[in-house]
Amino acid sequence: MNRTQRRRQKKRGKKASTNVKSIGPTSEQTKMIEEAFTLHQSGQLNLAETQYKKLLTYLPNHTFLLTNLGTIALQRGRLEDAVRIIGASLQIDPNQTNALNNRGYALRDLKRLDEALVSFDRAIALNPDYAEAYSNRGNTLKDLKRLDEALESYDRAIALNPDYAEAYYNRGNTLKDLKRLDRALASYDRAIALNPEFTNAYCNRGNTLQDLNQLDEALASYDRAIALNPDYAEAYYNRGNALRGLKRLDEALASFDRAIALNPDNAEAHYNRGNTLRDLNQQDEALESYDRAIALKPDMDFIFGASLHNRMNLCIWENLSNNLNKLIDKVKNGEKVSRPFPMLSLIDDPSIQRKTTEIFVNEKHPQTNISPKIYQYQEHKKIRIGYFSADFHNHATMHLMAELFECHDRDKFELIAFSFGPDSQDKWRQRILLCFDKFIEVRTQSEQDIALLSRNIGIDIAVDLKGFTGDNLFNIFTEGSAPVQVNYLGYPGTTAAEYMDYIIADQTLIPETHQRYYSEKVVYLPNSYQVNVSKKKISKTPLTRHDVGLPNSGFVFSCFNNNYKITPHTFFCWMRIIEAVEDSVLWLFESNRSAASNLKKEASKLGINEDRLFFAKYVSVEEHLNRIQLADLFLDTLPYNAHTTTSDALKMGLPVITCMGNSFASRVGASLLNAVNLPELITTTQEQYESLAIQLALQPEKLKIIKDKLINNVPTAPLYDTPLFTRHLESAYLTMYDRYQHGLDPDHIYV
Repeated sequence: MNRTQRRRQKKRGKKASTNVKSIGPTSEQTKMIEEAFTLHQSGQLNLAETQYKKLLTYLPNHTFLLTNLGTIALQRGRLEDAVRIIGASLQIDPNQTNALNNRGYALRDLKRLDEALVSFDRAIALNPDYAEAYSNRGNTLKDLKRLDEALESYDRAIALNPDYAEAYYNRGNTLKDLKRLDRALASYDRAIALNPEFTNAYCNRGNTLQDLNQLDEALASYDRAIALNPDYAEAYYNRGNALRGLKRLDEALASFDRAIALNPDNAEAHYNRGNTLRDLNQQDEALESYDRAIALKPDMDFIFGASLHNRMNLCIWENLSNNLNKLIDKVKNGEKVSRPFPMLSLIDDPSIQRKTTEIFVNEKHPQTNISPKIYQYQEHKKIRIGYFSADFHNHATMHLMAELFECHDRDKFELIAFSFGPDSQDKWRQRILLCFDKFIEVRTQSEQDIALLSRNIGIDIAVDLKGFTGDNLFNIFTEGSAPVQVNYLGYPGTTAAEYMDYIIADQTLIPETHQRYYSEKVVYLPNSYQVNVSKKKISKTPLTRHDVGLPNSGFVFSCFNNNYKITPHTFFCWMRIIEAVEDSVLWLFESNRSAASNLKKEASKLGINEDRLFFAKYVSVEEHLNRIQLADLFLDTLPYNAHTTTSDALKMGLPVITCMGNSFASRVGASLLNAVNLPELITTTQEQYESLAIQLALQPEKLKIIKDKLINNVPTAPLYDTPLFTRHLESAYLTMYDRYQHGLDPDHIYV
C-alpha cells in the first residue's frame, strides 16, 4: 500500500496521541481548553485548531496547546508544521512522551528517519511501557532496512499490549519483507482476529498469499477487503495481479480498470494493465497503458524496457535509436530500466545485457540465505537431476526436449520434474510424463517451498529451463534448490546470478573471450547447445503456395520469428534484398495485426510495394512444418536469432541465412548451422548477409547445391542426433557432480 493509504489506515485505527497538561490558566481558559480538546477528539479539526490558536495568544508556553496544535498539523499531513510546533512544545517540556511519539511520527513521514528514531527512543526511555512508541519505532527501523530490529520492537509492543492489531499488522509487513511468509501470514491473521474490519491487513494478507502462490486464497482476501471498503483501489490492483497469475486475464483487466477508476494516478496499475493487455495480444491498447504509466512515473522500475519491447512487437520504430541510446546510458548508470528479456532483441552487447540482468537480479532475486547452505549430500546411487519448468506441455521447449528425457540413461540418472505450469494433459504432456521417475506438480506451492522440496528429495543438479521468460519462478534458485544449479535452453543469456553455477552452451555461442559476460561457468558441448526431437509429426495435407496465400511464382524469402525480433536495420536489409530480386516476396509471421500493417507502411516508405509482404497466421506445429517447405530461403533476425524456428526450418530442408552477432541470442543461428555442417550460410556483417541472400536467389543452381547438401546432412547431423546429444549432456552432468562431490568449485567444462 502507498503512504497515503497507510496514513488513512492509521487515522482510522487510532487518533494521534494527546495529553492534557495544566500550567495555570484561568478557570475560563481551562474551560476553553477542555472545549477545544473535545472538538479535537470528535474530529472537528478546523474548530479545534482555531480555538487552540486563540488560546495560545494568551498562553504562548502552554505545552498542551502547542502539542495538540502540532498534532492537528500531523493529522492534516502538514508535516513540517507538525515537527516545528511539537518541537516548540518539547523545548518547554522535553519529557512529553506523547509529543515525542507524534514528532517521531511526523519525522518518519518526512523520511528523516534517524531523527524519528531518536524521538521514539526518547519516548520509550521516559515510558518503557509505551506500546505505540515501540510499534512506531519498529516502522522506522523497517524503513531503515533494519528488519530484525524492527521485529524486536513490534514484539515488545505486542508484549505490552497483546491486543494491539496494528503492531501485528506491521510485524506481518516486516516478516513479509524478510520472506518469512508463513509467519507473516500468521501475523496478519492475528491482526484481523483482533480487528475484523482491518482492510489493509486483508490486502497485505492477500499479497503474502500471492507470494506463497496461493492465488485463489489471495483473491478471497482481496474480496474481503473490497467488501469492507468498496473504494479500496489498492485491493483492486492487487486482485488484478492475482487474477493475471491465474490466467483469468479478462477479469484481471476489469480489476485493473476499477483500480484506475478509483485512483487514476496509480502508475503501477496502468503498467500491469498494459502487461495484461499484452498477454491478451491487445498490443496497441497495451502501449497506451505503458505510455500512461510512464507519464505518471517516468522512473518506474523496469517500465522503459517493457515499453520499448511492446513497440518492437508492434513494429513501431519512431525514435528507436535515441531510445536505445537512452536505455544503454541508464543501464550503465545502474538504473532499473529493463527486465532482462527485452534486452535480447534490443541490444547486441553481452556486457550491457549482463549489467541489465545484474541490476534486475539484485532487485528481484537476491540470494536470500534463508535456508542453510547445501554443503554435500551423501553420494547417491543415481545422480538426481531436477528439471524445473512451466512448459511441460505443448510448448517450444518441449518440442526440443521431449526426446532428451526419453534418452536419459536411467541406470545412472534419476529424473524428477518440477512442473509449475498448466496441467494441460495434451499429447506432449502425456509423452513427457512417462520419462520421469517423479513428476511433481508444484504450481500451487511457493518458490521457497519448491526449493525446500527439492532439498528434501536430495536433488543433486537443478536445471532451470525458464530463466527470465514468462511464468518463471526464479526464486526457487535464490533459495538454493540443489548444490549444483544450471541455466539451460529457456533463456538465451546469462542469469547474472552467482548462485547459478553453469550455463549450457557451445564454442560458437560463447567463445572463450566472451566468458566474462557470463556469471556462470560455461559447459561447452561439442556440436550445438540445442537439443532436438529427432522425429516430429508433420501434417500430410498437400499444400500449394496458393493455399497459404502466396503467389504461385517468384522467389519466396521467409522469416517466421516473432515480430519483436525484427529491427529496422534488419527490415531495411530485407527490403533491399527483395528489391534486388525481381518478383520476390517476403513471407513473415504475423504476431499481431498492427505489426503487419506497420511493416507494410515501412515497406512503402522505402519504395517497396506492400503487396510483396505476406503474413502467416499461427497454426499447429505439424501444419507449420508442412507449410514452411513452400519457402525458398529463410532470413534470420539480428540481434535475436530464430532458435526453435531455425532448427525446424533446417529439418524441413529450408536453408537459413544468419548474421552472427556478439550476444548469446545472436549466435544461435550460427550454432545450429554449424551443427548441420552449413557454415557457408553464416555471415558476420549485414552487407555479407544481404549479398548472400541476393546471390542465392538469383543463382538457383547455387541454392540447389545448398538445399541438396542440407537435405543430405540432416539425417546424420549432430543437431538431430538426440541420443548423441544426451550422452554429451550426461557427461557434463557427471563432471559437475564429480567436482561437487570432491568439494571443488564449478569450473568451465569441455565435453
